[in-house]
Amino acid sequence: PDIPGKELAITSNEAFYLPERPNRVLICGGGYIAVEFANIFHGYGSKVTQVYRGEMWLRGFDMDLRTHLKAQYDEQGIDVKLNTNITKLEKTATGINATLTDGSTIEVDVVMFATGRNPRTEGLGLDKAGVKMDDKGAVIVDEALRTNVEHIYACGDVVDKICLTPVAIAEGHCLADTLFGGKPRKTDYSDVPTAVFSNPNIGTCGPTEEEARKQYGEVDIYRTSFRGMKHTLTGRQEKTLMKLIVHPQTDKVLAVHICGDAAGEVIQLAGVAIKAGATKAHFDSTIGVHPTAAEELVTMRSKV
Repeated sequence: PDIPGKELAITSNEAFYLPERPNRVLICGGGYIAVEFANIFHGYGSKVTQVYRGEMWLRGFDMDLRTHLKAQYDEQGIDVKLNTNITKLEKTATGINATLTDGSTIEVDVVMFATGRNPRTEGLGLDKAGVKMDDKGAVIVDEALRTNVEHIYACGDVVDKICLTPVAIAEGHCLADTLFGGKPRKTDYSDVPTAVFSNPNIGTCGPTEEEARKQYGEVDIYRTSFRGMKHTLTGRQEKTLMKLIVHPQTDKVLAVHICGDAAGEVIQLAGVAIKAGATKAHFDSTIGVHPTAAEELVTMRSKV
């Protein structure tokens, strides 16, 4: 962000080269990187404050996941300030003084901005080749990943579709098959499983409840929140959230949303089930693995 003192801040790039653990960290942003680095610094023992300009962080995720993780961060002592941004940074004798939108100030050792990145297309000569880009510098492509110049293709974050490494790999694979493998195909962007490596993790696949209701009308919601069995020993108050969104007519499981230990691992196979068109009856007929949190996915019977 173009604010006074912006040169005093770092990004996630520089975070890996800090000479020592900062005692006080201020993170600006509300997406994957901001949420994950808040967890990383907190885990190392830093006092972490995270500010986000919007009403609720993790835009695009199911609201139950967003509010649940916020409550878990609050419980852990990570200070998450919503509807808040940084307006100015100043160097002091003992750190960096950050002025926030409400007029308050906070002194920290490190300020990290995680507010998104633009495609790095400058200097590639795309304008000279006549390739069209949007106002952020992303290359505009069709479903076949072809630009407006017939012999030039693009894939990955530079096309600014779903900016995830596995999606870029899938796009590249599709493009290679189409151009060189004799197997023309297009990238399927539906029901992409993804994870946020917060603590606890988020794992999600399929539409949010809001998106599902907009697309299908009425949907069935199955949801549970519980304290994991192991935390009866650890004494931690951390809670797990699990949620299924089901089509009431077809019984098809439209989405799985998880916030809890190893959610990123669990959602990978949940994504396979969704891709395969699994129904709630399929989930219900599957024997649970005990004692695991994941067994809740196949034992939820009551609609919300």
